[in-house]
Amino acid sequence: MTDHLGLEAELRGAVRGEVGFDATSRALVTMDASNYRRVPLGVVAPRDADDVAAALEVCRARGVPVVARGGGTSIAGQATGTGVVLDFTRHMNSLVELDPGSRTAVVQPGLVLDRLQEAAAPHGLRFGPDPSTHSRCTLGGMIGNNACGSHSVAWGTTADSVRELSVVTARGRRLRLGPGWAGAPEGLRELAEGELARLRTGFPDLPRRISGYALDALLPEKGADVARSFCGSEGTLGILTEAVVGLVEAPRARALAVLAYADESAAAEAAAGLLPLRPLTVEGMAADLVPAGSGLPGGGAWLFVETGGETAAEAHAHAERIVRAADVVDALVVTDPAAQRALWRIREDAAGTATRLPDGTEAWPGWEDCAVPPARLGAYLRDFRALLSAHGLRGTPYGHFGDGCIHVRIDFDLLTEAGIGRFRRFSEELADLVVAHGGSLSGEHGDGQARAELLPRMYGAETVRLFERAKAVWDPDDLLNPGILVRPAPLDANLRFSVLPSRRGEVASGYPADVASGSSADAASGHPVDVAFGYPADGGDFAAAVRRCVGVAKCRTTTAAGPAVMCPSYRVTGEEQHSTRGRARLLHEMLAGEVITDGWGSTEVRDALDLCLSCKGCRSDCPVGVDMATYKAEFLHHHYADRRRPAAHHTMGRLPEWLRWTARTRTAPVLNALAAVGPLARIGKRLGGLAPEREIPRLATRTFSGWWRGRKPTESPDPAGKLVVLWPDTFTEHLSPSVGQAAVRVLEAAGLRVALPPTRLPGRGAIADGRTGAATALLTARRARVCCGLTYISTGQLDRARRVLSRTLDLMEPVLRARVPVVVLEPSCAAALRGDLPELLPDDPRAAQLAAAVLTFAETLERHAPDWTPPAVDRPVAGQTHCHQHAVLGDTPDRRLRTAAGLTGELSGGCCGLAGNFGFEKGHFEVSRACAEEQLLPSVRQAPPGTVVLADGFSCRTQLEQLAGVRGRHLAEVLAEALEAST
Repeated sequence: MTDHLGLEAELRGAVRGEVGFDATSRALVTMDASNYRRVPLGVVAPRDADDVAAALEVCRARGVPVVARGGGTSIAGQATGTGVVLDFTRHMNSLVELDPGSRTAVVQPGLVLDRLQEAAAPHGLRFGPDPSTHSRCTLGGMIGNNACGSHSVAWGTTADSVRELSVVTARGRRLRLGPGWAGAPEGLRELAEGELARLRTGFPDLPRRISGYALDALLPEKGADVARSFCGSEGTLGILTEAVVGLVEAPRARALAVLAYADESAAAEAAAGLLPLRPLTVEGMAADLVPAGSGLPGGGAWLFVETGGETAAEAHAHAERIVRAADVVDALVVTDPAAQRALWRIREDAAGTATRLPDGTEAWPGWEDCAVPPARLGAYLRDFRALLSAHGLRGTPYGHFGDGCIHVRIDFDLLTEAGIGRFRRFSEELADLVVAHGGSLSGEHGDGQARAELLPRMYGAETVRLFERAKAVWDPDDLLNPGILVRPAPLDANLRFSVLPSRRGEVASGYPADVASGSSADAASGHPVDVAFGYPADGGDFAAAVRRCVGVAKCRTTTAAGPAVMCPSYRVTGEEQHSTRGRARLLHEMLAGEVITDGWGSTEVRDALDLCLSCKGCRSDCPVGVDMATYKAEFLHHHYADRRRPAAHHTMGRLPEWLRWTARTRTAPVLNALAAVGPLARIGKRLGGLAPEREIPRLATRTFSGWWRGRKPTESPDPAGKLVVLWPDTFTEHLSPSVGQAAVRVLEAAGLRVALPPTRLPGRGAIADGRTGAATALLTARRARVCCGLTYISTGQLDRARRVLSRTLDLMEPVLRARVPVVVLEPSCAAALRGDLPELLPDDPRAAQLAAAVLTFAETLERHAPDWTPPAVDRPVAGQTHCHQHAVLGDTPDRRLRTAAGLTGELSGGCCGLAGNFGFEKGHFEVSRACAEEQLLPSVRQAPPGTVVLADGFSCRTQLEQLAGVRGRHLAEVLAEALEAST
């Protein structure tokens, strides 16, 4: 039995990098992007090759396995292990050298591919292979799996781009691998030269043969290239510490021909015929993976065929030649780079999109990347579909049609014994089908645990024994990634779902029964955990919601592309636990109860969620729709059920109550004066758990509702206009009433009739309930205010949020009965009403009615005043689309409204960093500021004079004012000002 404490202590003494044997460090690496889960003893983040050698020496002496890990995006399970995991992303992530003259680069294994591409681009160069995970996968992982990507028809696999590799073997030898037997360990040459006939005849000749060891690269006619042979060995032969890779010349211009076909078989059969025209890509996907409104030409399946040229005209002409040569239903040639990127995002997101079938059913990897000769792809796909049907399974194929490589996620039932049995039977039959078509079990992602057991079906027993002998030459102690490739673990063992609470209400070992058992109603319906939110897309099952994260790791990108938001805290800290994936992994382990053993009481999960801004960016940007803001609220609700809450949960979480009290007592001027006194403000912030760096926002001395009540009758609009109800959210009501006033001015100018929600709740009975008279009901009514519950939700006070929202629905009943649109000016409040409300009160039909009635300011004008022309502002804009607007509401009507008003330019993406209570809480200021510095503040600083700074959210405006001294304005304020100027 391993001495964990002794191993940890010895590693800490031997390496300079971090050593983590704590629950968080281990939980974060139990899974990759596959179906598998293995719990390690600990994690080491080596700083250099010396650290790698030292860690291997310690582990070898103790007989502890070692697994190398990069971005953790492996789909076959090879980036997980039971011993020590080496995390190369933390320190060994540098571009050591880039030589444009020789078109080579020297890289460390933890370098993310996009960082290499960014460095090479100014020289007109790039690394050829480009998997869809290019924004987070590492060069070490690409070499380990021999990754390919969409451009492999032009530039091949990673092995085609490798020149030399620096490797440390399990026994501590440092080798420099290359052609001509360079760096070969003792015995490798003798092994290969004794099996020349097998190496020449036992390996399928196809562009995407990734399965097994590439021992045929050791043939003399192939240059006896040890580095190439090492590619695709999945960390089982040695540990990579540095690589010399070749770069290719990037085309100066590109065009994208989107070819439409009737179905995927037609597209697959056409793909091979396009290869003689030398395209850069031939990618295929069918309609079931394409979102509505994607802009693709009409058809049931498409090929994305990219061409290059010295000029845009040359690239376009090349694309047109391909269109003419292809037998298509329809076609589209795109030359605009932004439009091309938008179309490529559809293809790149497919790895996540495919995890949910159109009806919401979960689908899983495992047979993600089989490859056959391209000319046989159409026939193979038909046989593959027939095999799916025979087993009652469904999947949505897509992928590298030009290389004969198909990606697919299949709706395996990996939760029950019967479903797992079917998974095994299907896997065995599919392996035989692939081999019958002359294919490879893996065409991109490696064998891992998913397919290694089936390698004898592809190669035969003798060649597999040759693999075992090669492994013994490199790693005679079987220390490196054991159970992968040779002597493999069964393909149906170590499934990551088996440790979760079952649908029958059973509790995973180690998980507290009082937490996991649920209420009687939950147990009766099969829900294993009593939860506050409804999780309608996951059948009310919190474990199913957490399962959504399959490790695609789009949240681990270091820059936000375009309007994207996810994941701002990870981009600031660079730590896995602060990514959406990392938090989902910790929640998974919390439910499993093996690594994290105290359930909802987990401090590890609490600490990881602490820097979650609840921006909801993952809700839209994550390909599988993980909603970490909701999971965080759920966790905080349970975590603090029997614990003392942080002071900020009371000061910020109950903000609507304090502000209503201030308005009733008319003490806003007094509080503003006290907040202006430095010592008093510091004491107040300390007592309230607020960041000392923050200024306390000034309260309005006259609320928006107070202004509304004081309006002169002549200010009222024509009563014939369309009635809308304007929602007086907490921020508009008490902190920025000018936004509400401006909105009223614009809505009425557009011909709409504005009202505010009711403010009286019926007392005993309802006015028209047949029992209570109108006079009695009015006399016993009590005053109340509508509230979206946002601040309670974001701090996990969900019982209070439900009470507040139930009271709000009572108030809004007359509005709902009349089906009057509800205009909400604050994006976060609109998002809470549209998204959180129906999930917190799923059994109250009024919740769905109110959610459907909610409109943003721009949506209201577009739908209910379509003939109104906004005033001409004719100025450029800067600022940021509110993160909740991006994630939940959408901003297309806002864009159209800005265009109609002559407001030119694009708003930045990302998150402002204040994010409601987050940026005000003690300990969050530096992360909050760093988020703002990512996109928002630079966009404002770089804006030319006369630019309108737009910020529809109160948090965004506050962040701009406090960090940049800039006044941001709601779009309603800008339009109202323009109306005043035009009269």
